[in-house]
Amino acid sequence: MIDPLPELSTEQSDPRYSQIDRLPTERIARLMNQADAAVPAAVAVAIPAISAAIDAIAERMGQGGRLVYVGAGTSGRLAVLDASECPPTFGTDPSLVQGIIAGGPDALTRSVEGAEDDAEAGAAAIGDLEVGPLDSVVGVSASGRAPFVLGALAEARSRGALTVGLSCNDDAPLSAAADHGIEVVVGPEVVTGSTRLKAGTAQKLVLNMISTISMVKLGRTYGNKMIEMSAMNSKLAGRAMRMVADITGADRETAGAALDAAGGQAKVAVLMIQHGLDADGARALLESHGERLSDALSG
Repeated sequence: MIDPLPELSTEQSDPRYSQIDRLPTERIARLMNQADAAVPAAVAVAIPAISAAIDAIAERMGQGGRLVYVGAGTSGRLAVLDASECPPTFGTDPSLVQGIIAGGPDALTRSVEGAEDDAEAGAAAIGDLEVGPLDSVVGVSASGRAPFVLGALAEARSRGALTVGLSCNDDAPLSAAADHGIEVVVGPEVVTGSTRLKAGTAQKLVLNMISTISMVKLGRTYGNKMIEMSAMNSKLAGRAMRMVADITGADRETAGAALDAAGGQAKVAVLMIQHGLDADGARALLESHGERLSDALSG
């Protein structure tokens, strides 16, 4: 069998770690910590490319498009994780940001390694979602050459969708296949080839940026506050009450009462207090300003 990946930086062996099986635990932990500390700097180098991709994604989402992540293995799990955090954090419909992993849901909890080699399955997954011109598809692959991800991006591009490729190697095929290529080159791993380590950390940081900044641009925060979050438990309900009190200057009792009347919707509660409206009036005002709280407060 011919090894197709020997030249990739993520597949190289770093001699600094060649004896880790003989080292004491604390020494290994320090070596891993030192390796991880280099990841943010690698991400920083890619920020211009990351920013350009986010602007393009947010523009399409502002017109009603979806954000779809596609990955295999660790990359796929990170993609699904980031997508799954958007509804509770930003109050989005689960269909707005979605994650596809090679091998399907089973691959979230166990290895389905052969699935990443199936380019046709990647294309079919995009077809199943009926991806279209307003959608954005972000392919995530540490090597930058997972066939499942490349197949998905090719299909997405043929349907007119915006395509982004996130990888951890220079000159990745994924970058060539995408409208926007993001390459965060983190180098060899502490455990050779285990891209769930530095490469996985880098991908998580970039996915955090893509989803968070897109939501900020769509008005789903107020300043740095999660104004759209779903208050689904006591911790989040308390956070929402403190947030409403902080924005309006009201005491917590008043903020809590407004939240109850608003059905837990923090933006509505803020407008009720600030403009002396009932819940329906606050919702109407918010809708008239495109659901952006900052505009509704000043309008």
